[in-house]
Amino acid sequence: MNKRWAKIAVAVAAAAFMGLMLTFELYFNSRAMREVVDLVDVAVPQFGRAAMWALLAPLILRLREKMPLSRGHWVGGVSFHLLASFVLMATYYLGRIWGYMLFWKEAAGPGGFWSMAISSFYGRNIIDMAYYWGVVAFGYSLEIHQKYKTEELKAAQLEARLIETELKALRQQMHPHFLFNTMNTIAVLVRERRNDDAVALLARLSSLLRMSLDNTGVPEVTVQQELDFLGHYIEIQKARFSDRLRVTITMAPEALTARIPNLLLQPIVENAIIHGVAPKTGPGHVEISGRVEGDKLHLEVRDDGPGIVNGNVRAKEGVGLANTRERLAKIYGARSHLLLHSEPGRGVAVQIVVPYRT
Repeated sequence: MNKRWAKIAVAVAAAAFMGLMLTFELYFNSRAMREVVDLVDVAVPQFGRAAMWALLAPLILRLREKMPLSRGHWVGGVSFHLLASFVLMATYYLGRIWGYMLFWKEAAGPGGFWSMAISSFYGRNIIDMAYYWGVVAFGYSLEIHQKYKTEELKAAQLEARLIETELKALRQQMHPHFLFNTMNTIAVLVRERRNDDAVALLARLSSLLRMSLDNTGVPEVTVQQELDFLGHYIEIQKARFSDRLRVTITMAPEALTARIPNLLLQPIVENAIIHGVAPKTGPGHVEISGRVEGDKLHLEVRDDGPGIVNGNVRAKEGVGLANTRERLAKIYGARSHLLLHSEPGRGVAVQIVVPYRT
C-alpha cells in the first residue's frame, strides 16, 4: 500500500513539475514577444495538458508492452507508436478546441470548428508527440532497470550458492584426514591402555562433529562461535601432538561479537599446526589474535615453525589459504585482505582484514 501511494505521489509531482515548466516557458515567451498575458490563464491549460499526459501514461506504457518497438523488425513497432502518438496529440488538440468553443462561443469565429482548428494549429502542439515518446522511453528505462536488478539478484543468489558449495567442500575436505588422524590417536591411546584419555578424546570429537552439523548451511558466525569450534579442534590436536603443541588466543572483547564467514580460521590454524608445528622436533607455538581498528576487523594466526624457505610466499600458500583468499574476495571484494608473511626459521603469520560487522 505504501509503495502504491509512493508511485502516485511521484506521478503527481512529475505532472506538476511538467505543468510548471510548460507554464513558465509559454509565459516568458509571450512576455518576450511583448504580449500581455495573465499567468493564471497560461497555467490552467498547461497544467491540464500535464494532467492529461499523467493520466495517459499507464495507457501508453500498456501499449508499449503489447506492441514493443522491436515488433516486425522495428518497422511495425515504430510505425504503430508514431501513429498512436499522432492520434493522441490530435485528439487532445481537437478536444481542447472543442472545449474553447463550448465555454467561449465567441472564440469560434466565423469559420466554425475546423477553421479554428486549422488556423490555431502551431508547431508547439507537436511537442505532445514528444511527451508520448518520453513516456515510452521511461517505460523502457524501467524495464532495463528491472532487468538489471533481477540479474543482480540472480548473480547474488548464484554467488551465495557458490559460497555455500565451497563451504560444504571445505567441511568435506577437513573431515577425512582429520578423522583419520584422530581415530589413529584414539587407537594409540587404547593400545597404551589410556582409556580415560581415549574416552575424553572421543567426547571432544563428538562435540566437534555436533557443532559442525549444527552450523551446516550457516554462512556467517561470530568470532566467539568460531573460537568455540576451534577450541574443540585444538584440544583434539593437542592430544595428537601431546606437549609439542601450545596455542594461545588473544582476542579483544569487541572483536568477539564480529561476524565472519563460517570456518574462516580453522583451515589457517590447521595449516599452522601441520606445516608449522608438525615439522619441528621440539615444541611449537600457534598464536591466534584479533582486534578492531575503526570499521575493520584484524585477525592473525602466527606459528613459530620453519617458515617458507627458498620459495615464493604466494606460491606456497596451499589449497586452504588459496580457498580462504577466494572466499573473502567473493564475499567482501576489495574490502578484505589476506596477507601471508614468512621468515625462514621464524614461522609464518597469516593476517586477515575484513569489514567489522556485528
